[in-house]
Amino acid sequence: MLTLLNLSIALLIDRVVGDPNWLWAKVPHPVVLFGKAIAFFDKQFNGKGLGDKDRRAYGIMTILALLIASVLAGWMIHRALSYAGHFGTLVEILIVAVLLAQKSLSDHVAAVATGLRKGGLDGGRRAVSMVVGRDPDVLDQPAICRAAIETLAENFSDGVIAPALFYAVFGLPGLFAYKMLNTADSMIGHKTHRYLHFGWASARLDDIANWPAARLSAVLIAAGAWIERGRRAAGRSLHVAFTDHGLHRSPNSGWPESAMAGAIDVALAGPRIYAGERVQEPMQNGAGRRDIGAQDIDQAISVYGSACTVFNLAVPLTVLLLLPFC
Repeated sequence: MLTLLNLSIALLIDRVVGDPNWLWAKVPHPVVLFGKAIAFFDKQFNGKGLGDKDRRAYGIMTILALLIASVLAGWMIHRALSYAGHFGTLVEILIVAVLLAQKSLSDHVAAVATGLRKGGLDGGRRAVSMVVGRDPDVLDQPAICRAAIETLAENFSDGVIAPALFYAVFGLPGLFAYKMLNTADSMIGHKTHRYLHFGWASARLDDIANWPAARLSAVLIAAGAWIERGRRAAGRSLHVAFTDHGLHRSPNSGWPESAMAGAIDVALAGPRIYAGERVQEPMQNGAGRRDIGAQDIDQAISVYGSACTVFNLAVPLTVLLLLPFC
């Protein structure tokens, strides 16, 4: 019960304050520390002379070691804070808020729309290069907008819903473990020659960890679509999520992305280029509009904001419903 109450407050703080740049200019963000740990293991145990079986074995040991370390760190911090009374509770709430991404995600995606409006194609490319891994130099305006909207939808699941669920169920140890796993997937979970085998375990575990959040995020996006655009948009959002999620190469990302595609009635995904390599992928909501612009990013952010509000209200409501049983 206390964990859910802490989460409710953390979600509110994250929604209002986000990640202040002045703070992370002075101290490293926890995810940066996770990234440094992953990079250390990558450098030590993913050498050029290793065969595929060795890379996979070392990759399994790497992610297990990192997850065990993150769980222990979360447990130790929680135990230490438990002796500090209300101050310790406040510090834990702030830690949770730091590891959520509601406002920061919205701000980064909104910057893409601003870049397009103020700087044209070059401005949009510069802004979108901060949030996606695909080659920005080959993106036209619709591709820039698709990339921004896809990032918004996918990271709603990965950066908001999943960490919140892991904290709600497993406390700080679970939250730390999830953030370590998700960071590892983003760094070494690629299907390149270097990481195909070394990052195999990280990618598979991340798929499992994100399974519930991906599907819940699609439902929340549909709820956000109902609030912002009406019942018809909500129905289309759910319909596209159920019919088109399997078109995505990821077993999870297709759910929130296709839900968002249906919510604002645009076509997402399709062919794109990563590190000079063309990735072929069918369109989600292929019947939707393809000539999209900054205004569609604005609409997606509005739906996302309402989806966050629904989730933020659902957590304290759950607390109230559970009170009679405590």
